[in-house]
Amino acid sequence: MGVDYYNILKVGRNASEEDLKKAYKRLAMKWHPDKNSTNKKEAEAKFKQISEAYDVLSDSQKRQIYDIYGEEGLKSGQFPPPSPSATSGGGSGGAFRFDPRDAEYIFDEFFGGSDYAVSGGGGKNSNFSENVFKNSNQTIRKPAAVENKLSCSLEDLYKGSRRKMKISRIVTDESGKPRTVEEVLAIDIKPGWKKGTKITFPEKGSQEPGAVPGDLIFVVDEKPHAVFKRDGNDLVIHQRILLLEALTGKTLNLITLDGRNITIPVTEIVRPGHEAVIPDEGMPISKEPGKKGNLRIKFDVKFPSRLTAEQKSELKRVLGGG
Repeated sequence: MGVDYYNILKVGRNASEEDLKKAYKRLAMKWHPDKNSTNKKEAEAKFKQISEAYDVLSDSQKRQIYDIYGEEGLKSGQFPPPSPSATSGGGSGGAFRFDPRDAEYIFDEFFGGSDYAVSGGGGKNSNFSENVFKNSNQTIRKPAAVENKLSCSLEDLYKGSRRKMKISRIVTDESGKPRTVEEVLAIDIKPGWKKGTKITFPEKGSQEPGAVPGDLIFVVDEKPHAVFKRDGNDLVIHQRILLLEALTGKTLNLITLDGRNITIPVTEIVRPGHEAVIPDEGMPISKEPGKKGNLRIKFDVKFPSRLTAEQKSELKRVLGGG
């Protein structure tokens, strides 16, 4: 049969005139070139196909010839309609040739005629996006996006990971009946992503009758960590040390979020509230690949609960108090 016009419009072979109109509206709004500036060539091709399919299937004469003889038969002009009554749809005899410029005129008929200007439409004005798409929610409804929490460990957000999420949603089939479909979505968690980061899957939400599917959004949530706490791009750790260690020094051994062992010598006298800063050992910075924040060590000095008279005397001698 060549081109499958029914498949292009995503309708069944028994589709009614109303079914064809609904399918055309939804697909034409999605693929109009003015709404697809990043992939305009692909959009132009699809928009032309959608318009041609609607032009054929909405005309009873063309549709009957197409159903019996296929695209080649329709475009050859060699086959008459099967019955005189078929001409009631307004079709004309001869070979069918679709002029790409007609695509904009078909679109215009659906979305306001001369009230809406279409760029590239054979001499029409070019404020299409301002008008039609600004008002598109009046034509095709889209439900509000659905948000789901995506719980991530600090290790996930440090190293990055791939998460597979199984979703279940309701969509309407060609006849408008709701059905449940399941799908697995892959989410690539990038190193350095923060709590609140949103990952959007367009039109992967549930679908209501007469509307396009809504968007599905996953929102990153950060699980608490037993050792580290995140502060922007920095990692913070609280380290308790004895007064003796605060005065004489200590070597810290830490395991990083990616499993490395790092040694941090503390040689300065640690006063209460002191904070040591280790550069480039914090969280990766997602917008600056290769860069990391700082690791900040906050010290809590543990003082002895009591001292003997001998210990006090020795401290006075050492510290110059006696």
